[in-house]
Amino acid sequence: MKLSAYAKKLGVSYKTAWRWYHDGQIAGYQSSTGTIIVTEEDDEVKPRKVVIYARVSSSENRPNLHSQADKLASYCAAKGYQISKVVKEVGSGVNDNRNQLQKILADTSITVIVVEHKDRLTRFGFNYIETLLEGQGRRIEVINMAESGKEDLLEDLAAIIYSFCARLYGQRKGKRKTEAITKEILGEDDNAVS
Repeated sequence: MKLSAYAKKLGVSYKTAWRWYHDGQIAGYQSSTGTIIVTEEDDEVKPRKVVIYARVSSSENRPNLHSQADKLASYCAAKGYQISKVVKEVGSGVNDNRNQLQKILADTSITVIVVEHKDRLTRFGFNYIETLLEGQGRRIEVINMAESGKEDLLEDLAAIIYSFCARLYGQRKGKRKTEAITKEILGEDDNAVS
């Protein structure tokens, strides 16, 4: 099989497959015309470690979390993937400190992350994450490219506004505390001099 067909079958870019070939991760040879022919068996083409990632914005949507994970598991079974781990997380898509997602992204042994929608992984920066993972020979597989409901988007918008308000009020509160401490120190010094 040509390297380009192999890359397409795996769902990775030709450049990634080419790098794998040159790193010795793919068995094959280069013909006299320059075409790289992959000699690996079909069962070896399957991804090595597949993780399902399901996320909902709030605890109220927890029943959707389980149905989302079940749908992803059915998809993986149909593709012939062996699932290594199912990760379920409750948190806003705009929150970049989701512990479970951080662990998945940090684990370089995971070759495929399967999600229902792009926004289940993250609301912003999906293409950045996808590009970085591809550079490591990993990929994200999105089973439904259509956008999800407006409710989640509105919840995430509210989370963004809440986050910025909390930061703003936190800064104001910190400034007031600093001013109060300064007045107290200056007031004590004034009393000490008198």
